[in-house]
Amino acid sequence: MSLYGKLEADVEIKAPANKFHEVFCSRPHHISTMSPDKIQACNLHEGDLGKEGSVIGWNYVHDGEAKVGKQKVEAIDPVNNSITLKLIEGDLLKQYKSFVSKIQATPKGNGSVVHWTFEYEKLNQSVAHPETLLDLAVQMSKDIDSYLTQA
Repeated sequence: MSLYGKLEADVEIKAPANKFHEVFCSRPHHISTMSPDKIQACNLHEGDLGKEGSVIGWNYVHDGEAKVGKQKVEAIDPVNNSITLKLIEGDLLKQYKSFVSKIQATPKGNGSVVHWTFEYEKLNQSVAHPETLLDLAVQMSKDIDSYLTQA
């Protein structure tokens, strides 16, 4: 059995794709306000927000436990409203050798579809696939959507 894996999920939201993308690209520190039960803090550690190569630190709750992680912004595509983040430090690296997240928002009707992709390599076979983390990402997307679309 392979230690490599890929999980994907789509979330339909009411917010415009560019607005959702802008949150992750340029205002990730606001996510703790938009989804406070999931994200406690987000801080810029290196570089500039909205720029490839910058490093963002997260304090979040996963499976009922407080966790931390640092991600490097690998790629930003403003035309396709996507951002790719590579985990470089944190609790997930206790279970995964590598972990890359891609978030892409695509216009659909009066709203958008947010597509989450996790590509990872588990440290060993006993490590679970990160389905609960993907669930967290989906719920956080819905929280962000609610915040962006409130009157």
